[in-house]
Amino acid sequence: MDILGISAFYHDSAACLVRDGEIFAAAQEERFSRKKHDYRWPQNAIEYCLKEGGLKGSELDYVVFYDKPFLKFERLLESYLTYAPKGFASFLKAMPIWLKQKLWMKYFISKELDFEGKILFPEHHESHAASAFYPSPFQEAAFITTDGVGEWTTTSFGMGRDNALEIMAEIKFPHSLGLLYSAFTYYTGFKVNSGEYKIMGLAPYGEPKYVQAILDNLVDLKEDGSFKLNQKYFNYSVGLTMTNRKFNKLFGGLPRKPETLLTQKQMDLARSVQVVTEEVMMRMARHVRKETGMKNLCLAGGVALNCVANGILLREKVFDRIWIQPAAGDAGGALGAALYVWYRYLGNPRKANPEKDMQSGSYLGPVFSDDEIQKYIDDNKIPHRRVSDGELPQLVAEILTRGKVVGWFNGRMEFGPRALGSRSIIGDARSKEMQSLMNLKIKFRESFRPFAPSILRERVSNYFEMEVESPYMLLVAPIKEDKRVPMTEEQQKLFGIDKLNVPRSEVPAITHIDYSARVQTVSREDNPEYYDMIGKFEEMTGCPVIINTSFNVRGEPIVCSPAHAYLCFMRTNMDYLVMGNFILDKKDQPELKGDTDWRKEFELD
Repeated sequence: MDILGISAFYHDSAACLVRDGEIFAAAQEERFSRKKHDYRWPQNAIEYCLKEGGLKGSELDYVVFYDKPFLKFERLLESYLTYAPKGFASFLKAMPIWLKQKLWMKYFISKELDFEGKILFPEHHESHAASAFYPSPFQEAAFITTDGVGEWTTTSFGMGRDNALEIMAEIKFPHSLGLLYSAFTYYTGFKVNSGEYKIMGLAPYGEPKYVQAILDNLVDLKEDGSFKLNQKYFNYSVGLTMTNRKFNKLFGGLPRKPETLLTQKQMDLARSVQVVTEEVMMRMARHVRKETGMKNLCLAGGVALNCVANGILLREKVFDRIWIQPAAGDAGGALGAALYVWYRYLGNPRKANPEKDMQSGSYLGPVFSDDEIQKYIDDNKIPHRRVSDGELPQLVAEILTRGKVVGWFNGRMEFGPRALGSRSIIGDARSKEMQSLMNLKIKFRESFRPFAPSILRERVSNYFEMEVESPYMLLVAPIKEDKRVPMTEEQQKLFGIDKLNVPRSEVPAITHIDYSARVQTVSREDNPEYYDMIGKFEEMTGCPVIINTSFNVRGEPIVCSPAHAYLCFMRTNMDYLVMGNFILDKKDQPELKGDTDWRKEFELD
């Protein structure tokens, strides 16, 4: 039985094919369209899923959309009526696409797919909950879903047991932890639904000096983690911005203009909203543990991508085990919706494997064979070297030991926002210069942004204060004390961005200024070539850790195809590109024809 899940028309649209209960294929539209966070109908992602399954749209058994458009429209309408005549400009902007398309989703889907079967619409947070629980390694677990907003719900919790899923409580719009975080993303000059990662990365440079102002004025937080936001300070309900003049007055000035100088104020604001978010999540988790009695917790929704908060939940041991959906945002709604139909609607039995989730390492996207890569290389007359499977890990590890930066394009593309060793840029984590080099000359992004480590699964507790696996880069953990480099008295006096270039550990390129790292553990079972390459690097250096950052530049989605990989390689200062069993040396490449200024092609964050 083939079930196609679809998410679209808000941000990060995606498609997922579930075949007989197995996640068969999944991908975000942005990877094909090259428009970051593409919200449009995921035509390319759907075509990929159907091709992977050898199907036509008319041959599907069920199609499921990740939320209920009528409920969402009801929320928009009620919000505008509540605040009328305020927000009329926003109302006029939103209505045409609803009246032309979104309200007629069932007919639109049927026409686009040439599908005459059953089309289903679970609620947004049901899709999130299904994406959190059903692929998890738990037969029973509590779940928390937290994001900006679905139809009305912004946060929910409940229980999953066997194939059943029950939402027990919800927080409704306009009270939203995700929108609170996005308000600070906007106010500090970053792009909403894109720049939230930057706030998380910026937070350790700041002091939590605005926490009390947030709790006294913006958030009425209860002991059980429930909360209300004071709407006098926000504009997102009906406006075209996130915050208003009252918010500006509270924090002493207008929002920072994008691309202007970051000051200590933005760092302190980032730290403050991060601390508040962590406190909300901690209270919520304790309440959910008490209410459900469950030992395991599953997380989804955009806030579940806050890996710093996730790491604190893990270390505080509120739950025995935690599993987080790798595509926790709206893209994962497509996957959750499809699984919801298989288990909840159709009632199929579910047997979890306590040792392994069913997400397949989140390697669910397109793969390109050596023959396909060879054809691209030959057609474009690209200088290259072809090596055998056995040679590749050794050769790449040796390149990394020389301080070179490598584009690594191998296997099925990842589903979700993280590169996990299929579409990655990799480097030597021991290098003191590598973070700055990668940020400024390869990623073309802010220098404060930290990089993540990939580490062999069995070595994780040697370098980080964590015992569990973290295959999806969704947990932040402290560096172990014996790997740290103590700061001098002079270095301890530094503030803000001045802390950036102080080496803090034996692996400084992946150690953030608070001695933490966003960890990815690598197993041979999930990604054998990536694992073996890191293993060879350890044999040569004694270090089982490398840098892993996503294969893209700022403003561009992660690469999908050999053409995307080669273009990104040539437009940056990467030294080598590995595609399958092919190694390309930058020194051998002819000059890239045409306009090489990536900024003209890709929208900036």
